[in-house]
Amino acid sequence: MDCGVTVVTNPTVAVRLTSTLSSFESNRRFNRGITIAEFKSKLEMVVGTPAAGMELQLFSTSDKFLQKLDNNEALLGSYAVDDDCRIHVIDRSGAQIGEYSDLSKVEKFEITDDAYEKRTDSVRSFMKKQRVGRFNEEETAKKEAELAALEEEEKAAAAAITVGNRCQVKVVGQPTKIGTVMYVGTADFKPGHWVGVKYDEPLGKHDGCVNGKRYFECENKYGAFVKPLTVTTGDFPEEDYGLDEM
Repeated sequence: MDCGVTVVTNPTVAVRLTSTLSSFESNRRFNRGITIAEFKSKLEMVVGTPAAGMELQLFSTSDKFLQKLDNNEALLGSYAVDDDCRIHVIDRSGAQIGEYSDLSKVEKFEITDDAYEKRTDSVRSFMKKQRVGRFNEEETAKKEAELAALEEEEKAAAAAITVGNRCQVKVVGQPTKIGTVMYVGTADFKPGHWVGVKYDEPLGKHDGCVNGKRYFECENKYGAFVKPLTVTTGDFPEEDYGLDEM
C-alpha cells in the first residue's frame, strides 16, 4: 500500500508593509498566485509609490533581510513569503517621505462667501434647489411657530405651579414620580421654564444644585428639574412604603 504526504499551502498570505515614503506599517493579505508586477500594482494604493518606481525587499518575521522581489514575471508565492513577513517598498520615483501625507504642503483652495453664493455646483446651491434645511422657508417658519407655541404653553403651565405644591411627574419612558415643588422659573443650565422637584423617593439626579448653582435644598438623588408640562399639581400624599411594619 502506497503512502504519501500532501502539502497544503494557503493560497493567500498576510504580510506587513513598510515604505520609504511613510513611517507607518500596514497589514494586508494577498493571493500567492499573482505576479510581482500585479503585486506592485496593488501596492500603489497602499504606499503611494508608482509600480514602475518600486524596489521590493523581503524580510523574515523577525525582520531579517531575505532577498529582493525583483522578477516581475515570478509569482509572489514563488518567493519565501510567509504570514507576518515584512515587505519593504523602496521608492525610486524621486518622491520624498511625507509627500503624500503632509497636508501642510497642499495648496488650499479658498473662496469668498459672495463667490460661493453665486456658484451653481455647490452644496448650498443644491440645498436651495431641493429646499432642504434652513432653505425651506415654509418648513422653517412652521418649526419656529411650533417652538414659540410650545414655549408659551410651558410658560403658562409654569405660572400655574407654586413652590410647595405637591405634584406628580410623568416623563415619557420613566415611571410616575411623586414629590414636592421646590422651584419654578428659568435656569442657567438650559433655556426655557423649569420646575424643580424634591421626590419622595431617591429617584432624582442631584440635591437641588446644578453646575455649581443651588436652586433649592434637598437630599442628594432626591432632586430633579422637569418641564412644566410633565407636572400635575394636586393632593398627592406621601406613600406609605410599610417601613414601620413589623
